[in-house]
Amino acid sequence: MRNLELLFVLLLSFLLSKCYAQQAFLHCISSQFSKSNITGVLIYAPKSPIYSSIIEHAQKNPRWLNSSSAHPLYIISPRKETELRPVILCSKKFDQQIRVLGGGHDYEGLSFRGESRFVMIDMSNLDEIDIDLKEEVAWIQAGATLGQLYYEIAKKSRVHAFPGGICYTTGSGGLISGGGLGSLMRKFGLAADNVVDARVMDANGRILDRKSMGEDFFWAIRGGGGSSFGIILAWNLKLVHVPKKVSVFRVHRMVEENTTNLLQQWQHTAYVLPKEFFLRMIMQNDGVGKEKKVKVTFEGLFLGTVDKLIPIVNKKFPEFNLEHRDFFQEPVINCTERPCLKKECHEVPWIGSVLFLYNKEVDESLEVLLDNSVPVYKNYFKGTSDFVKTPIPEKGWKMIERLFLEEDRPMIILEPLGGKVDEFSESELPFPHRKGNLYNIQHLVNWDDNSENVSSKKIRWMRKFYNEMEPFVANSPRTAYLNYRDLDFGTNQEDYSYSKAKMWGEKYFKGNFERLAKVKSMVDPENFFRYQQSIPPYVTPGLTNLVEEAWPSSYIPPELQVF
Repeated sequence: MRNLELLFVLLLSFLLSKCYAQQAFLHCISSQFSKSNITGVLIYAPKSPIYSSIIEHAQKNPRWLNSSSAHPLYIISPRKETELRPVILCSKKFDQQIRVLGGGHDYEGLSFRGESRFVMIDMSNLDEIDIDLKEEVAWIQAGATLGQLYYEIAKKSRVHAFPGGICYTTGSGGLISGGGLGSLMRKFGLAADNVVDARVMDANGRILDRKSMGEDFFWAIRGGGGSSFGIILAWNLKLVHVPKKVSVFRVHRMVEENTTNLLQQWQHTAYVLPKEFFLRMIMQNDGVGKEKKVKVTFEGLFLGTVDKLIPIVNKKFPEFNLEHRDFFQEPVINCTERPCLKKECHEVPWIGSVLFLYNKEVDESLEVLLDNSVPVYKNYFKGTSDFVKTPIPEKGWKMIERLFLEEDRPMIILEPLGGKVDEFSESELPFPHRKGNLYNIQHLVNWDDNSENVSSKKIRWMRKFYNEMEPFVANSPRTAYLNYRDLDFGTNQEDYSYSKAKMWGEKYFKGNFERLAKVKSMVDPENFFRYQQSIPPYVTPGLTNLVEEAWPSSYIPPELQVF
């Protein structure tokens, strides 16, 4: 009986201390807001219906909607950049971690779930965009999606664009800070290659631009994952020139004996095509049961008219059977031979290509780019990635076909590199996957029943598929793309050891991981911005943190010392 009483007292003490800490945290924030004359700040507690809607909206991959992972103690939705300073300083004072929610596309859900107490910062209200066509630049706050940026560009110009991602519901803060692959990268480079300046709030609550943060800090946030170093507030982006008309198409084929040559032709050709030509390949299943087969789709964007595209395609890919008239008529559907739809072609303005590549109608209202509603249909998935340096042999494609037919709804998306991507050295930015890489592969498996049995089976299949791919992809180290994050690679341990983190860090960054860790030691030596795969400070046996005098250690203003 005495043991039960003791247990009750300990549990009560724990709950009271937890409650006190939360109230003290809120008091700290409200006090700082009051002193800074900040009013109307949006703070949501778990019992608020808005809290639940933000959490649901955040989960573009809703695998963790009902999981046991810790959800945020509070969600704070700033409407001004300056509102973030009290949140950072009070979070440091009360040892609360921070998660930053942009578009909600983190493959492992790290923006809305954690293993320790944390506060979520919802950036969606910080979405202002200022386009200067004279200077050909745009300031875009990090809460804006790519769709919002593309929409604003298209409203002002038919001959400007930005080389961002294909999935336009993605948040700009995360996409660009992870590098930013996209359909224009072969002509203009990655999204991160086209950043001119940035605004960031550091661990001391200071707002820094490129000049005040220094070139090392600025280097790190363009491909190294901004949330390891601070909170990305805004980007200054270089706009690029595109023709008034571009050409887009899809060619569908079933994977059969005569398709192998086409797969090999794509591997040897896509990365050396003219820079204006982006031709990716998508493999997925078609049909069910005994009718199930693997289908391959070749999806192209050419920065020019059909007249200029057709000669290139006829020379490099005559099997596509593309004709000029295909681009100016409705697609032909004929199910006497699978697939029923064999090609879709259009000549459109650049913004039409944005819609097409996201499986929208090319003439759909541009307002769809602003649609950020929660999908009614829930699609759950597990993803990971590889880079390929030598063409996959025939036995590799046979293996892929065999494993695909064992599973429902697998997919791989292969996107060619080369062109402008190759013109930067591996160390130019943290993204190192430059010259010598033919293409990136995104591995996916999807499901619509998130029960434990189904999700576990799907994840086991993905891990098996990833292991079977090992002989055919880049190695030493086997590499991956940060924006297709995969916690199976490893996570930070409790001590946030740099030497242990190299196991997964070098997959994303290769030799740049060491420099990223050194920058981390300079700008956030106390490791305030941390999570499962954040960049740890550079500490090795016999060496203390690498901290330069120019970056003071953690500072708590005197007015916060009373809390």
